[in-house]
Amino acid sequence: MFATIYLPNFYLQAASRHQPELAGTPVALIDGEAAKAVIIQLNQAAEAVGVHCRMTPSQGLARCLQLVVKTRVRAQEKAVEQIVLQLAYSLSPFIEATAPGVYTVEFTTGNQIAERVSPVIEQLEETGIHAQAGIAQTPDASLLVAHLARPVLQIGDAKTFLASLPIETLEIA
Repeated sequence: MFATIYLPNFYLQAASRHQPELAGTPVALIDGEAAKAVIIQLNQAAEAVGVHCRMTPSQGLARCLQLVVKTRVRAQEKAVEQIVLQLAYSLSPFIEATAPGVYTVEFTTGNQIAERVSPVIEQLEETGIHAQAGIAQTPDASLLVAHLARPVLQIGDAKTFLASLPIETLEIA
C-alpha cells in the first residue's frame, strides 16, 4: 500500500505559513527569480475575485486591489519539506519526495493505514501546514486520491474508484 501526502499550493503555503492574518485575504505568489514575474500560485480568495495563474502581478491587482502579492521563499520551502519528511518517516522508512509538496510513503506491512496517517496530517495542520493524504494500492492512485481527500481518504479498489471520476480529475496529477 502507498500513501501520498499532498500539500496543495505548496510554494504559497511555505511563503505565508507564518502569517495567519492572511487567512481569507486574496494572496498570489510570484517567483522572484523568474525572467518575467507572473503569478504561479494563488489561494481560493484570490481565485474568487478573478485572479488567475500566469497573470502578472499588476493584472492581478487590477482585478483586486486587496491582493497580497508574495514572493517564493525557498528557505521556507526547505523547512516545510523537512517537517513533512520527519513526520512521514514516523510512518515508514520508505519515503520519496516525489515533487514539491508531494511525498509518497510505501507501507510493506500493517493494516489500518488511514488511522496511522491521520495523526501525521493533524500534526502538520497544527504547525500551519495544510495537507491531504490518499491511500491506495499504487503510488499513482494514491496521488489522485490525495487530491480528493478531505483530509485523509483510503480506497480499496482503485479501478472502481477511478472509473467513477470525471476525466478532468486526471489533469491534477
